[in-house]
Amino acid sequence: MILYRNATLKDIPGVSELQQKYHVSTISDEDRPDGFVTTLFTEEQFKELIEKENGLAIACDDDKIVAYAMAASWKYWSAWPLFQYMIEDLPNTRYLGQVLSTENSYQYGPICIHRDYRGTEVLPNIFEFSRFQMKKRYPILITFINQINKRSMTAHTKKLGLDIIKAFEFNNNQYYELGYDTSKKTPGSNIESTNYME
Repeated sequence: MILYRNATLKDIPGVSELQQKYHVSTISDEDRPDGFVTTLFTEEQFKELIEKENGLAIACDDDKIVAYAMAASWKYWSAWPLFQYMIEDLPNTRYLGQVLSTENSYQYGPICIHRDYRGTEVLPNIFEFSRFQMKKRYPILITFINQINKRSMTAHTKKLGLDIIKAFEFNNNQYYELGYDTSKKTPGSNIESTNYME
């Protein structure tokens, strides 16, 4: 059975290993067409995400970490230029009838799932676990996906039900900005309380 929980510091090596496997700079040619992670995190950045935001959700199959999903306040993300751009653009963005701000929204992602677990319930369930953690703090989830990452776009819009808010360009890359109402249960998720530790 797969267990979903928040990562602790001892999980960082396993998360780093999964990131390395699917990061755009280190991914194998064989795995690349199935999607990749573009933001590279250091162990120190994972540590801060865990300690300050409690924002690193993981899926474990026995003792093996098979997926992770990140979620944090805009303050955490503000160290990266792309997120600085998105933060500055929040006041120009409307979603669910309101203007976005650092108070009413947070940034979700990246998410990374081992290829053996893609196309299973792991994606909706880890998204659901992460959403449940963050909905107490923020009504709106925001994320972005590189437009060439077709598999990730399909997964987030068709399977999870995220809305495309707008397209934007940063550093010669084309992205979509997407949003989700955190009061809504994730379509396709089936987490039971027995494999869902708050």
